[in-house]
Amino acid sequence: MSDFTVGPGDRGLYRLAAGTLLVAFRGTTSPEWVLRELENGLGGVTLFGFNVADPVQLAALTKSLRAAGDPVVSLDEEGGDVTRLAYHVGSPYPGNAALGAVDDTGLTRDVYRAIGDELAACGVNLDMAPDADVNTADDNPVIGTRAFGSDSALVARHTVAAVHGLQSAGVAACVKHFPGHGATRQDSHLEVPLVDASLDVLHERELVPFRAAIEAGAKSVMTAHVQVPALTGELPATLSAAALTTLLRGELGYDGVVISDALDMRAITDTYGLAGGAVLSLAAGTDLLCLGPLPTEEDVRAIISEIVAATRDGRLPVARLEEAAGRVARLRAWFGEPRQAPAAESTIGLTAARRAVSLTGPAPVLADPLVVELETPPTIAVGDVPWGFAPWLPETEVLRVRPQDADVPGILEHAAGRSLVLVVKDAHRYPDSRSVVTALLAVRPDAAVVEMGLPIWRPAAATYLATYGAARANAQAAAELLGV
Repeated sequence: MSDFTVGPGDRGLYRLAAGTLLVAFRGTTSPEWVLRELENGLGGVTLFGFNVADPVQLAALTKSLRAAGDPVVSLDEEGGDVTRLAYHVGSPYPGNAALGAVDDTGLTRDVYRAIGDELAACGVNLDMAPDADVNTADDNPVIGTRAFGSDSALVARHTVAAVHGLQSAGVAACVKHFPGHGATRQDSHLEVPLVDASLDVLHERELVPFRAAIEAGAKSVMTAHVQVPALTGELPATLSAAALTTLLRGELGYDGVVISDALDMRAITDTYGLAGGAVLSLAAGTDLLCLGPLPTEEDVRAIISEIVAATRDGRLPVARLEEAAGRVARLRAWFGEPRQAPAAESTIGLTAARRAVSLTGPAPVLADPLVVELETPPTIAVGDVPWGFAPWLPETEVLRVRPQDADVPGILEHAAGRSLVLVVKDAHRYPDSRSVVTALLAVRPDAAVVEMGLPIWRPAAATYLATYGAARANAQAAAELLGV
């Protein structure tokens, strides 16, 4: 990127354009082009699971990035299903649905403080969390257990607790996905989801947690690639001045950093292109552009070129880039403020998961149990994070099967004379999973069912456990309750 053709008077413009970008890269060490562009003013990076091996490696990586510039170092660490620090093993912290089920804001604050301490120790200064969506659509394919719940007031109070927890550790919170992704039935990684709600409904439902987070001092807010016709017309909110400038900046009075959701998602690229979407998002009011994991060095070069070209032809005022740079500079200054010492190492994640798990029916007395886990396809937001009981049941037979391939008679024969435990994840969204569980329970009504997603579909099992998430901590808490 440093060979971008600019005149002597354009170097400042180049730095302004580059300063709006959060780029990604593959591997556990930084490529030379990223270090070079940090020297040239690149805004920062977004890290993913493929960038993280362990805390020591991550700390070394962020140290090398910081030696080259003054980057915003961000990642998605929500706890629960969405984790980057523990991408390869599963999170030791339950996610928002579990915390919302407990409904103890002190616990939520402590969990997010622990997450913040871990991030800060690794050199990460911005967490793209918490999720402040009000999950009113049961079949929402992208939010689900990432939300604290479906009640606006509950989501608001826990969003505030999460913001306070993260920021007390010196890690900026990024409250997402504005103006609300909880009422959608489409995944913005794949298409533009629709929120067909009036402005009155938005104010009464979706915007309540964001308003609370702004009042609580959230350092950043992430946009949503959702279309809200009453607000954004035909545009996704990430590209809508009505959403980001008129509503968020004007009506809600927010003056922190606005960060786009990943621009490589098809909700943006299919219609506007990566570089075109970047310019439109900046013009609408975004300060930092999260590019996502797909764009290459060449793509980043093209985006910077397009931003510069847009300032020359009048599509993007230079003043808009200067405004964004000023907000990001204030955020960097906040990063350098003194903080409280990290809290002592604790088991707060497991404590929270234990409090969240709920039991309907008697606790089973298991004899030589067979645990059958019905596989669930990973979502793009979560990735292929391990889940299930295997880490906690080393001496128990755990059978992982694809629902469409399940041999129900074979499973029943294999479970004859043994206790049977059926484990599902968001069964309400997967008819094949429900069919397999129903068929097994018809013969084995004594079986225990463990739901590791949202407990919306509740079969008539002798014992039913809901964990409100599939994090490592959730599985451990359920295994303890089952006594296996």
